Parts: sequence; C-alpha cells; structure tokens
Amino acid sequence: MAQLKESELKKQIKEKAFVPLYFLYGEEKYLISHYTEAIVNKVLGKSYSDFNFQAFDGGKASIDEIADAAQALPLFAERKCVLVKDLNVEALNAGELAKLYQLLEELSETTVLIISQSTLEIDAKRSAKWKKFIAAAEKNGTVVLLEKRGEIALEKQLVQWAEKRGCGLTQINAGKIIQLCGDDLLTLSSELEKLCAYAVGREITMDDIDLLVTKNLETTVFVLGNALMAGNYDKAYQQLDLLFYQKEEPVAVLAVLSSNYVNLYRAKTALESGEKTSVLSKDFDYRGRDFLIRNAERDCKRASISQLRKSLFLLAQADLALKSGRSEPRTVLEELIGKMMLLAREEKV
Repeated sequence: MAQLKESELKKQIKEKAFVPLYFLYGEEKYLISHYTEAIVNKVLGKSYSDFNFQAFDGGKASIDEIADAAQALPLFAERKCVLVKDLNVEALNAGELAKLYQLLEELSETTVLIISQSTLEIDAKRSAKWKKFIAAAEKNGTVVLLEKRGEIALEKQLVQWAEKRGCGLTQINAGKIIQLCGDDLLTLSSELEKLCAYAVGREITMDDIDLLVTKNLETTVFVLGNALMAGNYDKAYQQLDLLFYQKEEPVAVLAVLSSNYVNLYRAKTALESGEKTSVLSKDFDYRGRDFLIRNAERDCKRASISQLRKSLFLLAQADLALKSGRSEPRTVLEELIGKMMLLAREEKV
C-alpha cells in the first residue's frame, strides 16, 4: 500500500476507506494520539461492543496475544479494531519478529490493526529493525509520519481552534502564543483552551496572552539572553530568579542559553560571509523551527562576532563547572551572567 501524508489520512478516515493496518509515528505525539482516536471512533462507530475493540501496551503484550486479537472475527459488526500502543521492535527477538511479520501479511479485511507510537520515540533512519518494519507496514497497510508543524501551520491551527471555541484570534497573536509556549501541540491546545475560557465570545488580546499563557523554559531563557545582549543587568537577574522560582534544572537552563548563542553565532557568521541565513535551515536541523533563525538574524546584529565567540567560551566554562559539581549551581549561573554582562558592555558593536 503506501506512506500517507496527513491530509490523505484525514480523507481516508472521513471516507471510511480503511486498510487493515495503520502505523502512526513521528515527533508530534498530539497528532498521533488525535488520529489514533479518530480511526478507532470511525471504524467502530459511536456505540460498539467491547469484543470488537482490544487495546494493548506494546511493551507488555506478546505478539501471540496481539495476533489472536487481530485474527478474531468481529461480533455483529463489519470490522473490529485492535490498538497497539508503543510497539518496540528493537526489543523483539528473531522469533517474535517472524510472528509479527507473518501477522502483517495475514491481516483480514475485517480487522483494522493500529500500531500507534504515542509516546515511544523511534530511530527510523538508523535502526535496521525499524527500517524493515516500516517497509513491511507500507507493503501491508498505511504508514503515517507525523512531524512537528512549521510556525505558519501552527498559527493557522490555533486560529481554527479559537474559532471552534467561539473566540477570535489573529495570526499575529497566535504567533505570540507559539513564541511563549513552543511548538508542542498538546501544550498549545491546553493554553488556548485556558485563553478561550477567559475570553468567552470575544477576541483574544495580547494582554490576555501576557496575563495567562505559561512561559516555557525556552521563552524565559530567550528573554534572559536578550537582556544579556542588551546589557540589561536588572532584567537578566529577574529572569534568572524566575527560572529558579519555577524550579528549572540549572543544567537545562544553561543548555537552552547555549543553544540560543549557537543560533546567534551561526546567523552572524552566515551574514558576515555574505550568505543568507536561510542556508542554515538546510545545513542544520531547524525543521519546523525556522523562527529560531529569524530571531537570531534579527538579534545577532547587536553583537560582534568576537563577543559571541567569547560568550560561547564562557558558556562552556559554566557547563564544566555545573557538571563537575564543585560549585553551587545558582552561583555558577549568577557568575556567568555577570561575566557576560561585562563582555556585552566591553564589546558593543
């Protein structure tokens, strides 16, 4: 059969043009769960017998148990549905894999088997076992890779969700929510539901967003980085206080801050070499997160290449100090901010 795009899967579900096997995987776990539920509900209808639906934990159930369920006939219905969550082919031995591939070859038209990687991450590019499994799934059913959506697609999704909940939301304000929360659809859905509950029947404003939206680690560290670049002592330490108040792990804070400075350095070197920053999306993994490069292109103009290099050196020193465990984590980060603040004042562009 084939590997489908998300739009093709939607059409298949709407038209009830089901195949015996669905394998859903990828980075966007919200979409995997969403489409898994959509297939189950469409196959079985609103009211169904428990006999016609069986769900298994892929990490605990044996292939024999799954095969017995998939090969059983539906009871007073056209089809039955078998759901396997988080199957790990890497953990299966040769005998179990042989049974699994035999099952995929022998699936009946009266059964829809869904293998849904709703939490388990897989390495489909490097793992020989996963490559073989995906090839077998494509041959005998439908494979759908659900990746992180780009910023524009996420903005449109938030606008649509707001409309369904009876609220207005501009694409600009949708972009603001994404900047604050990140690109995880489950998080965005929760934040939008909170906003719509507050702004009943009206347009969601920037003030609503500033008041209600929970700022994630990346957003707070981004603000901290901007304060460092601008030499804003008070704001930088305010953001650090907020991070400790939120009980963020110091190592994670430093990792995100370092990542931001790497983005700035990449953008700066691209611009100084006469390249467009768009080449960075091709050379590095910014898929679905192109806004990081756009932000870096905008912000790197406030720093010299020398300042960014020295900043990266200071970040590396702080990383070593944190991981050695010899110094108190807060002290390490406070000293880092002080050093980077001095550096920003010494090397203004």
